[in-house]
Amino acid sequence: MAKIICPGELLIDFVCDDRDTKLENGEHFIKKAGGAPANVCAAIVKLGSSAAFVGKVGRDSFGKFLHSMIESLGVETRYCLKDDKYHTTLAFVSLTAEGERDFEFMRGADQNLKIEDICFEDFNESTIIHLGSATALLGGELYKTYLAFTDYALKNNKVVSFDPNFREALFGNNPTLFRERCKEIIKVSDVVKVSLEEANLITEETNEEMMIDKLHDLGTKVVTITKGKEGSILSINKKKTIVSSIPVNMVDATGAGDAYIGAVLAQIAEEDNPKESLMDIEKMKKIIAVANKVGARTTEKYGAIQAIPTLIDIQGKSDKV
Repeated sequence: MAKIICPGELLIDFVCDDRDTKLENGEHFIKKAGGAPANVCAAIVKLGSSAAFVGKVGRDSFGKFLHSMIESLGVETRYCLKDDKYHTTLAFVSLTAEGERDFEFMRGADQNLKIEDICFEDFNESTIIHLGSATALLGGELYKTYLAFTDYALKNNKVVSFDPNFREALFGNNPTLFRERCKEIIKVSDVVKVSLEEANLITEETNEEMMIDKLHDLGTKVVTITKGKEGSILSINKKKTIVSSIPVNMVDATGAGDAYIGAVLAQIAEEDNPKESLMDIEKMKKIIAVANKVGARTTEKYGAIQAIPTLIDIQGKSDKV
């Protein structure tokens, strides 16, 4: 099995091609493969490591397209399952002139990934469990499966990575649910990646240092806060540093955060002792610098998976990160 396991949603992003338009006024949409865990898988394999997607799509044309897409990238698809009851999950996305997003979801098969669909022993050779689904924290079967993954990871000494992937369209009316379920995952996570908005929502703090310290107090050893063109804050056991990014002409921010954490995990997975490497701040600064570059480059094109750069794109050579 692949080194990094990413359970959650694989979906169709219908990206509105009418610039600076609200969804209600959009008329032209482009079909793109998406879903945060799938985006992370794509970043990992494009950067030379190995990833397995675990989740469900529908038995429809969109599900067939998505399965073929990630398989063609080199993502392991043994657990990309087809559901007999639900259609493939869809997301509709419109963009402002600055590349920021407005989401609406039509949820489907992703929610029906059940614990009994999975043989956890298949993941024994894996190193990292990445919990980065935008939909899993809503509840239902996928949330139960998420919690089963945390139990499995703890019992088998796996690295647990968490990216809450807050979406206003999913949790805007219930931030308390989002906050409490994030806390459940953070307390068992080795590394947590958040935006400033997510850090504020989870901790209810406005000061950056207090946000970070509170996230550590919840249980995680490593915190990284992404700040767009300003780069990232990296904190290991409350020892903080800023890692700068690179200037880009942003077209579409979709998938940038997923590409970023995918780049972090791709590098960590190649270490002889990943948990030990997470505690090495000098090594992590180099890893985050690469992740900043990968995330930034992803914003230069439309879509998520297609926009994620390869090693050749970011380094001009084909060796591993």
